[in-house]
Amino acid sequence: MNYLAHLYLAQPTADSHFGNLLGDFGGNRHVEQLPITVKNALENHYLVDKFTDAHPLVKEAKQYFSSQRKRFAAVAIDVVFDHFLIQHWQRFNDQPLSDFKQASYQLLNNRIAVMPPRMQSVVKHMTQNDWFKEYETVEGVGVALDNIAKRIRFTNTFSGAAADIAQHYTELDAIFLAFFPELIKYVNQRDIEGAHDASVETFKCRSGFSLK
Repeated sequence: MNYLAHLYLAQPTADSHFGNLLGDFGGNRHVEQLPITVKNALENHYLVDKFTDAHPLVKEAKQYFSSQRKRFAAVAIDVVFDHFLIQHWQRFNDQPLSDFKQASYQLLNNRIAVMPPRMQSVVKHMTQNDWFKEYETVEGVGVALDNIAKRIRFTNTFSGAAADIAQHYTELDAIFLAFFPELIKYVNQRDIEGAHDASVETFKCRSGFSLK
Protein backbone atom coordinates (compact mmCIF):
# COMPACT_ATOMS: atom_id res chain seq x y z
CA MET A 1 0.00 0.00 0.00
CA ASN A 2 1.04 3.58 -0.51
CA TYR A 3 1.56 6.38 1.99
CA LEU A 4 -2.04 7.47 2.56
CA ALA A 5 -3.27 3.93 3.20
CA HIS A 6 -0.40 3.26 5.61
CA LEU A 7 -1.23 6.44 7.53
CA TYR A 8 -4.92 5.54 7.54
CA LEU A 9 -4.02 2.17 9.08
CA ALA A 10 -1.76 3.79 11.68
CA GLN A 11 -2.76 4.95 15.14
CA PRO A 12 -3.23 8.71 15.76
CA THR A 13 0.20 9.18 17.36
CA ALA A 14 3.50 10.52 16.09
CA ASP A 15 5.29 7.23 16.85
CA SER A 16 2.74 5.25 14.89
CA HIS A 17 2.78 7.53 11.87
CA PHE A 18 6.57 7.48 11.86
CA GLY A 19 6.81 3.69 12.11
CA ASN A 20 4.05 2.99 9.61
CA LEU A 21 5.96 4.93 6.93
CA LEU A 22 9.45 3.89 8.01
CA GLY A 23 9.00 0.52 6.30
CA ASP A 24 9.44 2.26 2.94
CA PHE A 25 12.74 3.78 4.06
CA GLY A 26 14.86 0.88 5.24
CA GLY A 27 13.04 0.33 8.49
CA ASN A 28 14.71 -2.98 9.34
CA ARG A 29 18.15 -1.36 9.25
CA HIS A 30 17.17 0.78 12.25
CA VAL A 31 15.07 -1.63 14.27
CA GLU A 32 17.56 -2.02 17.14
CA GLN A 33 17.48 1.71 17.79
CA LEU A 34 13.72 2.11 17.83
CA PRO A 35 11.44 2.50 20.83
CA ILE A 36 8.81 -0.25 21.12
CA THR A 37 6.02 2.02 19.92
CA VAL A 38 7.81 2.67 16.63
CA LYS A 39 8.86 -0.99 16.29
CA ASN A 40 5.23 -2.06 16.58
CA ALA A 41 4.20 0.49 13.97
CA LEU A 42 6.95 -0.75 11.65
CA GLU A 43 5.69 -4.30 12.10
CA ASN A 44 2.22 -3.07 11.23
CA HIS A 45 3.60 -1.62 8.00
CA TYR A 46 5.11 -4.96 7.04
CA LEU A 47 1.91 -6.77 8.00
CA VAL A 48 -0.05 -4.54 5.63
CA ASP A 49 2.43 -5.04 2.80
CA LYS A 50 2.51 -8.84 3.17
CA PHE A 51 -1.26 -9.12 3.25
CA THR A 52 -1.59 -6.84 0.23
CA ASP A 53 1.08 -8.50 -1.90
CA ALA A 54 -0.36 -11.98 -1.34
CA HIS A 55 -4.02 -11.12 -1.77
CA PRO A 56 -5.80 -12.66 -4.79
CA LEU A 57 -7.67 -9.41 -5.53
CA VAL A 58 -4.41 -7.48 -5.77
CA LYS A 59 -2.98 -10.14 -8.06
CA GLU A 60 -6.13 -9.79 -10.16
CA ALA A 61 -5.65 -6.03 -10.33
CA LYS A 62 -2.18 -6.50 -11.83
CA GLN A 63 -3.75 -8.17 -14.86
CA TYR A 64 -5.28 -4.85 -15.90
CA PHE A 65 -1.88 -3.36 -16.71
CA SER A 66 -0.29 -3.72 -20.13
CA SER A 67 2.58 -6.14 -20.64
CA GLN A 68 5.10 -3.30 -20.89
CA ARG A 69 4.12 -2.14 -17.40
CA LYS A 70 3.57 -5.49 -15.64
CA ARG A 71 6.77 -5.11 -13.60
CA PHE A 72 5.48 -1.70 -12.49
CA ALA A 73 1.96 -2.89 -11.70
CA ALA A 74 2.48 -3.31 -7.95
CA VAL A 75 3.71 0.28 -7.64
CA ALA A 76 0.85 1.57 -9.78
CA ILE A 77 -1.69 -0.33 -7.68
CA ASP A 78 -0.27 1.12 -4.47
CA VAL A 79 -0.75 4.66 -5.76
CA VAL A 80 -4.12 4.15 -7.41
CA PHE A 81 -5.44 2.50 -4.25
CA ASP A 82 -4.61 5.76 -2.45
CA HIS A 83 -6.68 7.49 -5.13
CA PHE A 84 -9.62 5.19 -4.50
CA LEU A 85 -9.28 5.64 -0.75
CA ILE A 86 -9.63 9.39 -1.33
CA GLN A 87 -12.61 8.89 -3.63
CA HIS A 88 -14.39 6.70 -1.07
CA TRP A 89 -13.02 8.35 2.06
CA GLN A 90 -16.41 8.83 3.74
CA ARG A 91 -17.06 5.09 3.56
CA PHE A 92 -14.07 4.43 5.76
CA ASN A 93 -13.65 7.46 8.01
CA ASP A 94 -16.05 9.97 9.55
CA GLN A 95 -13.27 12.54 9.89
CA PRO A 96 -13.01 14.87 6.86
CA LEU A 97 -10.03 14.02 4.69
CA SER A 98 -8.66 17.57 5.00
CA ASP A 99 -8.62 17.26 8.79
CA PHE A 100 -7.03 13.82 8.65
CA LYS A 101 -4.27 15.07 6.34
CA GLN A 102 -3.55 18.08 8.50
CA ALA A 103 -3.31 15.94 11.64
CA SER A 104 -1.18 13.29 9.93
CA TYR A 105 1.22 15.83 8.47
CA GLN A 106 1.69 17.37 11.91
CA LEU A 107 2.32 13.99 13.52
CA LEU A 108 4.94 13.15 10.90
CA ASN A 109 6.61 16.52 11.34
CA ASN A 110 6.81 15.83 15.09
CA ARG A 111 9.24 12.98 14.33
CA ILE A 112 11.10 14.42 11.35
CA ALA A 113 14.27 15.06 13.35
CA VAL A 114 14.82 11.30 13.92
CA MET A 115 13.84 10.08 10.47
CA PRO A 116 16.46 8.68 8.06
CA PRO A 117 17.64 11.42 5.65
CA ARG A 118 15.71 10.18 2.61
CA MET A 119 12.53 9.85 4.67
CA GLN A 120 13.05 13.37 5.99
CA SER A 121 13.23 14.69 2.44
CA VAL A 122 10.15 12.78 1.27
CA VAL A 123 8.06 13.73 4.31
CA LYS A 124 9.02 17.40 3.97
CA HIS A 125 7.94 17.41 0.33
CA MET A 126 4.80 15.42 1.10
CA THR A 127 3.63 17.66 3.91
CA GLN A 128 4.63 20.98 2.36
CA ASN A 129 3.14 20.21 -1.06
CA ASP A 130 0.19 18.01 0.03
CA TRP A 131 1.00 15.07 -2.23
CA PHE A 132 -2.35 13.47 -1.49
CA LYS A 133 -4.11 16.35 -3.24
CA GLU A 134 -2.44 15.14 -6.43
CA TYR A 135 -3.91 11.67 -5.94
CA GLU A 136 -7.47 12.97 -6.18
CA THR A 137 -7.49 12.65 -9.99
CA VAL A 138 -6.31 9.97 -12.41
CA GLU A 139 -4.23 12.63 -14.11
CA GLY A 140 -2.50 13.38 -10.82
CA VAL A 141 -1.91 9.69 -10.19
CA GLY A 142 -0.39 9.47 -13.66
CA VAL A 143 2.00 12.34 -12.93
CA ALA A 144 3.05 10.69 -9.66
CA LEU A 145 3.64 7.34 -11.37
CA ASP A 146 5.56 8.91 -14.25
CA ASN A 147 7.82 10.65 -11.73
CA ILE A 148 8.43 7.33 -9.97
CA ALA A 149 9.25 5.71 -13.33
CA LYS A 150 11.80 8.44 -14.05
CA ARG A 151 13.59 7.71 -10.78
CA ILE A 152 14.05 4.02 -11.63
CA ARG A 153 17.69 3.55 -12.52
CA PHE A 154 17.25 1.12 -15.39
CA THR A 155 15.68 1.96 -18.74
CA ASN A 156 11.98 1.15 -18.60
CA THR A 157 8.64 1.63 -20.34
CA PHE A 158 6.63 2.22 -17.18
CA SER A 159 5.47 5.77 -17.95
CA GLY A 160 1.90 6.13 -19.09
CA ALA A 161 0.43 3.81 -16.44
CA ALA A 162 -2.47 6.24 -16.08
CA ALA A 163 -3.73 5.03 -19.47
CA ASP A 164 -4.12 1.50 -18.08
CA ILE A 165 -5.84 2.88 -14.99
CA ALA A 166 -8.25 4.99 -17.04
CA GLN A 167 -9.08 2.06 -19.32
CA HIS A 168 -9.87 -0.26 -16.41
CA TYR A 169 -10.95 2.30 -13.84
CA THR A 170 -14.27 0.63 -12.98
CA GLU A 171 -12.70 -2.79 -12.51
CA LEU A 172 -9.86 -1.45 -10.37
CA ASP A 173 -12.28 0.59 -8.28
CA ALA A 174 -14.39 -2.49 -7.61
CA ILE A 175 -11.30 -4.47 -6.60
CA PHE A 176 -10.28 -1.76 -4.15
CA LEU A 177 -13.73 -1.66 -2.56
CA ALA A 178 -13.67 -5.45 -2.12
CA PHE A 179 -10.09 -5.56 -0.88
CA PHE A 180 -9.72 -2.61 1.49
CA PRO A 181 -12.35 -3.67 4.06
CA GLU A 182 -10.60 -7.06 4.28
CA LEU A 183 -7.28 -5.31 4.92
CA ILE A 184 -8.80 -3.13 7.64
CA LYS A 185 -10.36 -6.19 9.31
CA TYR A 186 -7.07 -8.09 9.20
CA VAL A 187 -5.08 -5.22 10.70
CA ASN A 188 -7.67 -4.74 13.44
CA GLN A 189 -7.65 -8.45 14.27
CA ARG A 190 -3.87 -8.60 14.55
CA ASP A 191 -3.80 -5.35 16.55
CA ILE A 192 -0.01 -5.20 16.52
CA GLU A 193 0.06 -1.66 17.87
CA GLY A 194 -2.45 -2.26 20.65
CA ALA A 195 -5.07 0.20 19.40
CA HIS A 196 -6.71 0.48 22.81
CA ASP A 197 -3.51 1.92 24.27
CA ALA A 198 -2.58 4.15 21.33
CA SER A 199 -3.93 7.43 22.67
CA VAL A 200 -0.72 8.25 24.53
CA GLU A 201 2.43 9.20 22.65
CA THR A 202 5.40 7.44 24.23
CA PHE A 203 8.40 8.32 22.09
CA LYS A 204 11.38 7.90 24.38
CA CYS A 205 14.66 8.80 22.76
CA ARG A 206 17.65 6.92 24.09
CA SER A 207 20.87 8.75 24.70
CA GLY A 208 22.35 9.48 21.31
CA PHE A 209 19.38 7.92 19.50
CA SER A 210 19.47 8.78 15.82
CA LEU A 211 18.24 7.22 12.60
CA LYS A 212 20.56 9.22 10.36
